[in-house]
Amino acid sequence: MPRTVAVGGKLYSGAVELTKYAHACVALAKGGRTIVIDPGVFTPDAREAVAGADAVLITHEHFDHVDEEMLGAALRERAGLRVWAPPGVRQTLGDRGGRVTAVTPGERLEIAGFEILAVGGTHARIHQDIPQVENVGFVIDGALYHPGDAYFVPDVPVQTLLLPTSGPWTKFGEAADFVRAVRPARVVQIHEVMLSEIGQASVARILGKDGLTGLPIEQPAPGTTLDL
Repeated sequence: MPRTVAVGGKLYSGAVELTKYAHACVALAKGGRTIVIDPGVFTPDAREAVAGADAVLITHEHFDHVDEEMLGAALRERAGLRVWAPPGVRQTLGDRGGRVTAVTPGERLEIAGFEILAVGGTHARIHQDIPQVENVGFVIDGALYHPGDAYFVPDVPVQTLLLPTSGPWTKFGEAADFVRAVRPARVVQIHEVMLSEIGQASVARILGKDGLTGLPIEQPAPGTTLDL
């Protein structure tokens, strides 16, 4: 996101920094405020990420996207922390005095200075014997999209796509079609923890600039901060 982005006739202003944490967790900072998305148990420093956040967004209930014990402790310790999550996660965490809010697809929210559009609704299918849970993706400031565990294509322009690349539900072919359908200007890898070095190289080769999407796949190491 540049300093001022025009989407659908609306302006979104302010420089945004994205800090990549392990797996599906990222932090977005703007104007001295920070939101964290999907701090799960596969993210070793999720507690530190949440400690610096004004708000936390959760896409779905799987443990690699929400560390319920850690987040519950953070809510007890910090009276100002707010959480937005699908209804199932909201039920598990509890109301916490109105600080945990259920969010469903189609909602537009202003959270910690960010404009949030909730999209999607259902986790990608892993197997017919495994129930599909709620999954809410987030389009942020009309430009950045975190899809959670789904290749749902939002009906809005996306400048930067956070692309899941590993997990029991992912396929490179579906990932390529997802990128083609979203048509972002920039792709940043997330959900990568199950990939070896060879797997990472395969992502770059098959899905990257010279592969199926025609776009470079940025693969920042955990702890890397990107200007958006």
